[in-house]
Amino acid sequence: MSKFIKGMDLSTLLEMERCGAKYYDHGQEMDILDIMKKYDVDTIRLRLWNDPKSESGEPYGAGNNDLAETIAIGKRVTDAGLGVLLNFHYSDFWADPGKQIKPKAWKSLTGKELEAAVYLHTRETLKYLKNRGIIPAMVQVGNEITNGFLWPDGHVKNLAAMAGLLQAGIYAVKEECPEARIVLHLDFGTDAELYERWFDAIEPFDIDYDIIGMSYYPHWNGGLNLLLDNMNRVSQKYGKDVMIAETSIGYTTDTLGCTGLVFTQELEKNTGYPATEAGQMQFLRDLFETVRSVSGGHGIGVFYWEPAWLPIPACTWANANGCAYMNDQVEAGNSMANQALFDRDGNANAALLNLKQM
Repeated sequence: MSKFIKGMDLSTLLEMERCGAKYYDHGQEMDILDIMKKYDVDTIRLRLWNDPKSESGEPYGAGNNDLAETIAIGKRVTDAGLGVLLNFHYSDFWADPGKQIKPKAWKSLTGKELEAAVYLHTRETLKYLKNRGIIPAMVQVGNEITNGFLWPDGHVKNLAAMAGLLQAGIYAVKEECPEARIVLHLDFGTDAELYERWFDAIEPFDIDYDIIGMSYYPHWNGGLNLLLDNMNRVSQKYGKDVMIAETSIGYTTDTLGCTGLVFTQELEKNTGYPATEAGQMQFLRDLFETVRSVSGGHGIGVFYWEPAWLPIPACTWANANGCAYMNDQVEAGNSMANQALFDRDGNANAALLNLKQM
């Protein structure tokens, strides 16, 4: 059996460092990738946005994860001896089940022209990475594509068009990085009916993928028993490996001086774990055990989402330009700081310090 993946999404790493973030292991300042390696992390997930800037060139925020930023983080990750999961959003900014905005440069493209754009973007990006020594071990073709991607063309209701766009991206990965494993990623990992409906629907298109990636947030998605049931069902039915592509939980409900935080006392009640470092550690231990127990060895790993996002008010999930682009009225604060695997001062939390034993 292959090594169980212990992964982290560090897409905002460089922006955090530009904002002054420092990270510590037992009081000693260290490069965050050295800390990650020390505690058994082996793969880093990096999101890629097509063009996360306004028409006048102003960044949208949240890491500015364009190709240049992704190359810079990916080079550090590779040089540190860690693997890369490259996460194509196929959007200029956040893509999730509620929004899959077609990139500005592709706005007028439809049909075969849009498929060609996806193919070329995917292949040229991977070629560019390879030429700089960054060869992803895994590639996500779309992010949380429960309702499809590249709307309206690739909406899940336009099933054949969505499948064609997925195939265009996958063909490009297979041609440029044939060893990379392809991940199809949906949200709400406890919803077995959703997963069976979605993967049943794409079966006739013979889409060539390797891994079913799931988002699982205990404050929104329910208990680990439901997650295990879904992982067992889909891995057996479709003969695929399964993994957690995103997860997180609060180690405190304190706002830590930030605005717009996601994790609250109300959500803490949904998790079954206290919002403490010990509670965060126990959740991760239980989650790892759950994924490892998927039948047939098909549970292959867990990625924690943005564990290094410290309570620095300037580091927000979007700035004014980003909010305007998405037409989003939600407060653009530092929304994840109390779910990090580091405390407010950048000290590694108990969950990270004990990751080797998970």
